[in-house]
Amino acid sequence: MNSAIDNYVMPGGGANIAALPKVSLHDHLDGGLRPQTIIELADAIGMAVPVAEAAPLATWFADQSDSGSLVEYLKTFDVTTGVMQTREGLTRVAREFVQDLGTDGVVYGEIRWAPEQHLTRGLSLDEAVEAVQEGLDAGAEDVANAGGSIRVGQLISAMRHADRGREIAELAVRHRGRGVVGFDIAGAEVGFPASNMRDAFDFLARNYLPTTVHAGEADGLESIRGALFDGRALRLGHGVRLAEDIVTSSEDDENTYVTLGPVAQWVKDREIALELSPSSNLQTGAIEQWGEELVDHPFDLLYQLGFRVTVNTDNRLMSATSLTRELSLLAETFGYDLTDLAVFQLNAAASAFLPIEEREELADIITAGFDAA
Repeated sequence: MNSAIDNYVMPGGGANIAALPKVSLHDHLDGGLRPQTIIELADAIGMAVPVAEAAPLATWFADQSDSGSLVEYLKTFDVTTGVMQTREGLTRVAREFVQDLGTDGVVYGEIRWAPEQHLTRGLSLDEAVEAVQEGLDAGAEDVANAGGSIRVGQLISAMRHADRGREIAELAVRHRGRGVVGFDIAGAEVGFPASNMRDAFDFLARNYLPTTVHAGEADGLESIRGALFDGRALRLGHGVRLAEDIVTSSEDDENTYVTLGPVAQWVKDREIALELSPSSNLQTGAIEQWGEELVDHPFDLLYQLGFRVTVNTDNRLMSATSLTRELSLLAETFGYDLTDLAVFQLNAAASAFLPIEEREELADIITAGFDAA
């Protein structure tokens, strides 16, 4: 299992965060592999890996990812996607991914990945999606057999730099009802606005498939505007740079008063969820204009102002993290208590790409779990 999942407890003792029910909305399949699995899958296909032992390989991923650059961060995925080019590789990775989520107390998870990046050994797009779904189903059954409960769905991503948006959108719609719950665009953000894939987003809107768009991570407000109005995004992947549209207007001894710009006001008023990933945002330099430590992250500002913030891992391998760890770090840094952590999970449940009745059931599970704690 993922070594980053430990028994974190609330500051000062108390509830075990790992045991609390959680919702994961932003978690990349190719960013959550077990190091030992990478080694074994690479050996099976004759692929070289940077380090041939699990613990040092995990360290290599963390070190390479801690670059302060999204472009450099993304290079580590050459290794993980390299071992995810066969049906066996995809199915195993997906199965273990869900097992690790279950260990982390996740009761609902949306797992995003880009099928177009997994075709070099002969799989078709549809075969790749089917292989991942087979693994997700097996992983959920494993969690149930271990006494837990988890539900997962696929978010199909199209790569921003490629010209396959409409094709991937059609793929996602084709597999709705067979595991796919939504659509995403990912990859290098600067220079590849959501408007480039307007045809895909129009198709998705006509077919009522919800979208989340990576925006406000490596690029700023224009990227977020594009996600909202070209991509019709119901959630923002990261979205941390929305804080650029929040200006301090005055301060006194007790309070800071701010003014929201039009983009920030739009996002707040419509309760568009921010898929914030604190550790990843530090690694990629997404918050460098505010500082280099977690305390500098705009997370707390956005939360205190009433935005629908959610907590996510982004890539558990690259950030050597888990949802439990991310929540623990936030609690320690900003003094959050169980009530705050429950809000983050209820925000995520409300923003899940599920029918409203099922979102309400998910909220009931979260409330019951936190009440018991």
